[in-house]
Amino acid sequence: MFKTFPKAHLAIAVVVSTLVGAGLMLSPSTDVEAGRMSVSLDLDTVNSTPSNDTPTKASGKTLAAAPTETTLATAPSRTPAPELHWSRYDIKRGDTLSGLFKQAGFNDGLMLSVLHGSGDANKLERLYAGETISFATNAKNELEAVKLQRSRLRSLRIDREDDGFVGKKVVREPEARTTYAQATITNSLFGAGQQAGLTDKLTMELAGIFGWDIDFALDIRKGDRFSLAYEELYLDGEKIDNGKILAATFNNQGQNYVAVLYTDKDGNSDYYTPEGRSMRKAFLRTPVDFTRISSSFNLHRKHPVLNTIRAHKGTDYAASTGTPIQAAGEGKIIYAGRKGGYGNAIVIQHGYNITTLYGHMNGFARGIRSGKHVKQGQVIGYVGQTGLATGPHLHYEFRVNGAPRNPVTVKLPDAAPIAKSELARFKARTDVTLATLETYQKAGQLTLAKGE
Repeated sequence: MFKTFPKAHLAIAVVVSTLVGAGLMLSPSTDVEAGRMSVSLDLDTVNSTPSNDTPTKASGKTLAAAPTETTLATAPSRTPAPELHWSRYDIKRGDTLSGLFKQAGFNDGLMLSVLHGSGDANKLERLYAGETISFATNAKNELEAVKLQRSRLRSLRIDREDDGFVGKKVVREPEARTTYAQATITNSLFGAGQQAGLTDKLTMELAGIFGWDIDFALDIRKGDRFSLAYEELYLDGEKIDNGKILAATFNNQGQNYVAVLYTDKDGNSDYYTPEGRSMRKAFLRTPVDFTRISSSFNLHRKHPVLNTIRAHKGTDYAASTGTPIQAAGEGKIIYAGRKGGYGNAIVIQHGYNITTLYGHMNGFARGIRSGKHVKQGQVIGYVGQTGLATGPHLHYEFRVNGAPRNPVTVKLPDAAPIAKSELARFKARTDVTLATLETYQKAGQLTLAKGE
């Protein structure tokens, strides 16, 4: 019966039958995943039939069907992208976009065409020293693309399209690898940090986490120890920076403190105890980086200038002139100006019953004035020795219902804890991190024991 059909028709029938069978065999099932395949048929010219190899499954992984080397029809070939030649320029102080375009051999007219392109093309006009800019040209020396490398992670790419130039920001995400460090303090916190392989910046961040509970200027003792799990950031296999501290412990004079990083549903990150209490207090213990306490809280002190018994209602922190002073807590400035023996001073109202005072300031930060709302940690001024002062320092007072309290020893109220509605999510996320830190600690202790 097949002899009665023309050979061309028989060939077409064979091809169609083969494709239908292969399609049924390749269709997805509960056990096998396969990519969707599309085939174009030319009924006038048949080259060959496709392979009917089916996907197989091994070791729990789905294996894709082997590609066939032949096609049923010759698809029109895509025009290959033009080969581009890139020229790169380092941006120095004083460089302009117009000057850089001219160095690359292009005029201002073309520069404006690029800047007036769509997307983020106009962002090219903001240049900073230390960045690099590259120009891509085709074989006819026509501009095809511009790339502004702002950092290893951030760049701006502008390409020529059919209807003009199109700009797009490119942000690369580094790979975060969890790393562990631990140390025992024998001399100083920074010395122990360096011994553990930490940068001074990371050590400062560690101190910042526990800074509401531990006075790192006065409370640190030989034998105190800490451990932390933190991120190291890698790009193309090379470490480029440190990331966030994920969890940490600090044992100070026998008292153990534990902190873990948590990011809530709104994307806000902060450090908490394993029970969900905030590591932050509503107030900073010390609002300035200082070298020493030059005069302590003493209601029966003899004044060094007036030479009379006069209550010292705050604490004096010796620091260099110009050292930034931070607001100890969030609040509203109720006074900013000259205040008798305090010299230049600021008073901040926190809630209804707490005020803080900052005296002998060299000057105020920009925008600081009476009535201004400030956040905790915001710089409000700079250390000086205005008023009755024998040297540069910050005079800091903490008052509750108008009565002075010793800033060094006063019990500071906590910041808000994890909300009850989010406590289950907090525990689920942080228990894993804390377990990882504990595993690292045990491994570290084992290593130390073997070393001994």
